Amino acid sequence: MMTEIVFNKTLVNYRNRINHTLSEAIASHVSSATLAEAMRYSTIDCGKRLRPILVYAAGECFGQSLETLDAIAAAIECIHCYSLMHDDLPAMDDDNLRRNKPTSHIVFGEAIAILAGDALQALAFELLSANKKTAISPQNQLKIIEILAKQAGASGMVGGQTLDLLAEGKTISSDAVIQIHTLKTGALIKAGVIMGALAAGCDNKLELNTLDQFSSRIGLAFQLQDDLFDMIGNSKTIGKNTGQDSKHQKATYPILFGSNETKNKISVLLNEALIALKTLQRNTSFLKMVCQKMIIAD
Repeated sequence: MMTEIVFNKTLVNYRNRINHTLSEAIASHVSSATLAEAMRYSTIDCGKRLRPILVYAAGECFGQSLETLDAIAAAIECIHCYSLMHDDLPAMDDDNLRRNKPTSHIVFGEAIAILAGDALQALAFELLSANKKTAISPQNQLKIIEILAKQAGASGMVGGQTLDLLAEGKTISSDAVIQIHTLKTGALIKAGVIMGALAAGCDNKLELNTLDQFSSRIGLAFQLQDDLFDMIGNSKTIGKNTGQDSKHQKATYPILFGSNETKNKISVLLNEALIALKTLQRNTSFLKMVCQKMIIAD
């Protein structure tokens, strides 16, 4: 069993690696100082880093080196950060606070925020395709690129964001809410876990299916927790404005079914995720701690 001290030290190490990889990538790939500043503003030293942490954790679980996983972890964080930059724009959620500081378009203007987000999306795939520090087979490297593209696009994150926007002001079923959350947030979290395993050469269908079950549960639980914080949380604690879902008449689980039912649902999902991990004949102690420390039911 991993101790909390070891878990926290591992988190710090993962986050430091992400900051270093992103900082180097932005510095060496951007021609405009203003664009680079906007990209750095929304990526360096901010956020929980759940998605890249899962890349590292899954990759190490299956025996891959952190050096090989760096580019993949940075790539998925680029996608996540670009999505937040665009999500905060006036045309979408119109938020002015993210990660305890003004959102990108407030600081740099809408045009630069859009371009910086576009650049981060492109950088993600450049990092994956140009990953030289790799022991990954060409076949799995292509699979990793395909997974990120699919889970970030119309059949994943962007598709979920679209359904989320279209559901504003409407009463929809619990299944429809789950679909939105599964695509909007769960798709990229699932991608992180699966990409990490593929980077380590995992080709066992049973193991990959188990990781799929695990990541699907924690992805949905994480979004439900985020929506719950929006309803009952404190903006200083969570780093962004609260009450935004109600303001925009979003169809979220807590709004439709209440905070207690949402907490119960999160508990069920986390329990199912932990049960899935038990079937893996691997050291999954860190992944278990992610459930217990980074995603909580109350």
